[in-house]
Amino acid sequence: MIPMHLLVLERDPARREALLAVLRSGGHHVVAAPDAPAAAAAIGLPGFDALLLDLGLPDLDVPRLREVLAPATPPAPDSLDAAERRHIALVLRHTHGNKRQAAHVLGISRSTLLHKVRKYGLTAGVLLALAASALLALVPTGSLGTVAA
Repeated sequence: MIPMHLLVLERDPARREALLAVLRSGGHHVVAAPDAPAAAAAIGLPGFDALLLDLGLPDLDVPRLREVLAPATPPAPDSLDAAERRHIALVLRHTHGNKRQAAHVLGISRSTLLHKVRKYGLTAGVLLALAASALLALVPTGSLGTVAA
């Protein structure tokens, strides 16, 4: 079974920790969000395969959530270089900068990965800045209903 990257939204800390433990024991990569604003900040980050949440949460704006997850007008496609750069950065973050492991995940040789890292300027500092800017751009000003996709 291929491990999934999951975002879990659960208010109750005991249930959240139990759910995280079960999912992690199954080999999945799990990120917890204690409330709707935290989940809103994380939803737009690339790399999540699924979102587990209680649709009955009082501060959850379900129509806005649906709109954010499946917008009426899809965004314009990126260039192939931009998509490749973003995907390599995502894999490097996933492997915590381990280039040998990242090359294996990407299905390319380590030397090819090193060439692409240089080509796209993906140093450790750049990867941290990309992650930080993605988080800052997605921090909501209020509840989930105020997040822009």
